[in-house]
Amino acid sequence: MTAEPGFTVRHAELATGYGGNSDPDDTELVQAMQMVLHLPKVDPPARSALLAAAAAAAVALCLDPRVGPGGEWEQQYLAWKRSRIRKVARRARGAQWQAANDVQGVTVEVGGALARALVPGPVGSVDPRIKRLQIGGTDLEHDEPGPPDSDIPVLWVNSQLEMTLGKAAAQVGHASMLLAGALPVEQAREWAEHGFCCAVRESGPQQWQRLTRAVSDGAAVAVRDAGFTEVAPGSMTVIATSAGFTG
Repeated sequence: MTAEPGFTVRHAELATGYGGNSDPDDTELVQAMQMVLHLPKVDPPARSALLAAAAAAAVALCLDPRVGPGGEWEQQYLAWKRSRIRKVARRARGAQWQAANDVQGVTVEVGGALARALVPGPVGSVDPRIKRLQIGGTDLEHDEPGPPDSDIPVLWVNSQLEMTLGKAAAQVGHASMLLAGALPVEQAREWAEHGFCCAVRESGPQQWQRLTRAVSDGAAVAVRDAGFTEVAPGSMTVIATSAGFTG
C-alpha cells in the first residue's frame, strides 16, 4: 500500500475507535463485517498464520482508500464502524473460496494462509455466495510457530478462553484495528506499507498478567469482548503489542 494523503484521514477515523450507535430494532439491519477463512481439505494452513492473515485483512480494509471520503465503500464502512461492531468468520474451500473473492473486500496471505475481509453491511443482506458458507464446525490444531519477530506487531490471544478458530479470527481482527488506530499516523502508514504484517501467538496465564499490566500502562491495547458469543461480556480476548515491544 503506497503512502498517500488520504491515509491520514482514514487513520484519523480509525483512531476515534468504534461503536457508539445502538443496535437497530430490526435485527436484519445489524451491521457486521464478514470474514472468510480459506480452509482447504488437504494441507490446511497453520492456525497462527491463518489468524495473522485474518488480522491483517481486517485492518487493511479499514485503511483501504475505498473506505475514505468519497470512496465506494465509505458509507458501508462508516455505518458498521460507528455501530456496535461485529465480525462473522466463515470458512470456504475450492469453488466457495473463488466465489468469495468475487465479493468486495480485501484478501491477505500469510505463510500460505489466506483470509478475506469483506465490506461490512447488514446481516440480513449478506451476499448469497457468503451467506451459504459455514460459520462454525471446523477448527485447526494449535500450532507452535516459535517466538515472533521483534520488528512486527504481535497479537496475543488469551489461551485460557479456548476460543474457536472463528471467534479468534474475529478477535484478532478487532485487535489489529485497535492497534492501528492507537499508533501514530506515520507508524501506522509504515505498517500499511508492509502489508500490516503481524504475528499471532497464544499467551499463557503468567505472560497474560504481564500483558495486562502493559495495557494498564498504555503500552499495549486490548480487545474486550461484548459477549455475544463464546465468552463472557467484558472478557479480555486479545492484547496487541506494537513492533519492538519488550514488556
